[in-house]
Amino acid sequence: QVHLVESGGGLVQPGGSLRLSCAASRTIFMFSAMGWYRQAPGKQRDLVATITSGGSTNYADSVKGRFTISKDNRKNTVSLQMNSLNPADTAVYYCKATNIATYLDYWGQGTQVTVSS
Repeated sequence: QVHLVESGGGLVQPGGSLRLSCAASRTIFMFSAMGWYRQAPGKQRDLVATITSGGSTNYADSVKGRFTISKDNRKNTVSLQMNSLNPADTAVYYCKATNIATYLDYWGQGTQVTVSS
């Protein structure tokens, strides 16, 4: 299976910034798309941002203008720069990658982001 390794989560004050990163590990695949999702306790896992192999991006309305998704094609990695964080952004953030050959989706283990003063 594909293993996605996430890093960058933590505790930050409102208005602060964090940068999340995700990279494939152990098994090498090329991905057609990668993205970030988040899930708060008792709630659905929702899309935050996605980026295709061609570089097209899509953002949830709640994060537009504050978050930026980017990728490194050579390394098959994806990052999420999060600025102007507020408590509503508190959630477990998950990385997702789509296998370009099989179109199967793979998920990271999740990393906790907590925005609190």
